Amino acid sequence: MTQQTLAGKSSRTRDADLNHRHVVGLIGAGIGGSLTPRLHEAEADALGLPLTYRIIDLDAIGRPADSSAALVRNAADLGYDGLNVTHPSKQLVQDGLDGLSPEAHILGAVNAITFHGGKAVGHNTDHSGFIGGLRVGLPSADTGSVVQIGAGGAGAAVAFGLLNAGTSHLAIADIDPARADALAARMAPHFPGSKVSATRIDALAASIREADGLVNSTPIGMAGHPGIPVDPALIHSGLWVADVVYRPLETQLIKAARGKGCAVLDGGRMVVGQAAASFELFTGITPDADRMLAAFRQAAAAA
Repeated sequence: MTQQTLAGKSSRTRDADLNHRHVVGLIGAGIGGSLTPRLHEAEADALGLPLTYRIIDLDAIGRPADSSAALVRNAADLGYDGLNVTHPSKQLVQDGLDGLSPEAHILGAVNAITFHGGKAVGHNTDHSGFIGGLRVGLPSADTGSVVQIGAGGAGAAVAFGLLNAGTSHLAIADIDPARADALAARMAPHFPGSKVSATRIDALAASIREADGLVNSTPIGMAGHPGIPVDPALIHSGLWVADVVYRPLETQLIKAARGKGCAVLDGGRMVVGQAAASFELFTGITPDADRMLAAFRQAAAAA
C-alpha cells in the first residue's frame, strides 16, 4: 500500500466506521511523555470519532525490546485497530507481522501497524511525513541537490522521501561512515535516475556549498542531545534547512540557519505528517493536517 501525502483536508473514506470506538497505541521505550496520544485524540474529538490512544512503554511495563513482536500479536488479540511504533521497536516488531508495505520493506523499519482482516501489516509513514511537511512548509524549495546528515532510521525515511520526490543528487553523511555507505547502497537501486552518494562528515564543505538543501536526520539538537550537527560556518543563505528534531522545535541548527537568512523547516511538520498518515491508516478517515499541526504546536509549547 502506497501512502499519499495529506494536505490539510478532512474527508471520510469509504471504509470509515463512525460507530466503532477505535483503540490504537504507541509501542516503544521511554515514551511516557509522548505528545502522540493528545495529537490523535484531539483530532478524533474534532471529527466526532470515538478513539482511545494508549501508551505501551516497554520501560514502564518492564519488558525488553525483543518482546516487541509478541506485544504486537497481543495487541491484535486485544482488538487494537493499529499501533504506532518508535525506538527501539521499529525493526523488532517485524517478526510479529504478516506483511509489510513496499516502503516499509525497502526501509526495513515500521512506524505504523494496521490490524485488518486478521492480518497485521507494517507501514512506514515517516517518509511521507517528511516530504509532505517539506512541500507544505517550504513549497518553493528546490530539492534537486540535497545534503543529508544522519543515516539511521529517520535518515532512511528522509532519504526515501527525497528520492521518491525527485531529488537528483543526495549526499548522505553520518558519524559512522559505514552506515552512510550502507544507506546509499540500499537506496541507489530503487532510484536509478538519481545519484545517491555517501560523504564524510569532515568533507561536507564542498557538498553543502553546491547543495540546494540541508537536512538533519540525527538526534543532535534534541533536549538530551544538545549541539549542532554541522559547522554553522558551512551554512549559506542559498540553502533551505530542515530538521527532524521536534523537541525543541527551535534547534541550534534551525536557529543558526535562520540567522543566515535560510528558509527553514522545523521537525513539527514531519511528526505531524507521519501522525496524520497513521491516523488515516487506523481509522479510514483523512484528518485535517493543519489542525493537527496547530494542536501539536500547542501541546509542544505546554510540555
